Amino acid sequence: MYSLRSRSPLLPAAALAVAVLVAGCGGQSTTATTASASPAAATVAAAAATPSPALTVTDPWIKTGGKGMTAAFGTLVNNTDAELTVVSGASPLSPTVELHEVVDSGGKMVMRPKKGGFVVPARGSHQLAPGGDHIMLMGVTGKVEPGAEVPFTLTLADGSTVEFTAIGKDFAGGKENYQPGEGKH
Repeated sequence: MYSLRSRSPLLPAAALAVAVLVAGCGGQSTTATTASASPAAATVAAAAATPSPALTVTDPWIKTGGKGMTAAFGTLVNNTDAELTVVSGASPLSPTVELHEVVDSGGKMVMRPKKGGFVVPARGSHQLAPGGDHIMLMGVTGKVEPGAEVPFTLTLADGSTVEFTAIGKDFAGGKENYQPGEGKH
């Protein structure tokens, strides 16, 4: 890491020369080029100039439990002016990750893979919640404890990916059952 003290003594003189030249240009504002801007202000300006990712996941969490099945939830937020579609998911916790929905099938609520994935409207959001759309993990290889941090990667229809970390959370839920042989999927 470099500091200003370890650089050439000509650096402050060069910065002053640039400031004088810019100030000497008629009619141009020198507000953005003054030498008094702090490094923190420069960092904030750079962060503001960095575009936000196309899709973000807010409040992601995963239901705690042992080996077998579990599910992840949160809110998918589209930061673009075009509709986005999540077509698949992956996690090192499970060899099989599917996008699921809960639907009425003959008067009984069942979970099944969501055909076409999760569609997130332009500048909108799509809720992943118990009893609704969710990210299903099957063949879970380890126990998910409260507070555990589980990494995920979602793939969009255009081939781009979004990474996020879900936090383990106890949840008794609305009659969801994510264990093998204990309900329909």
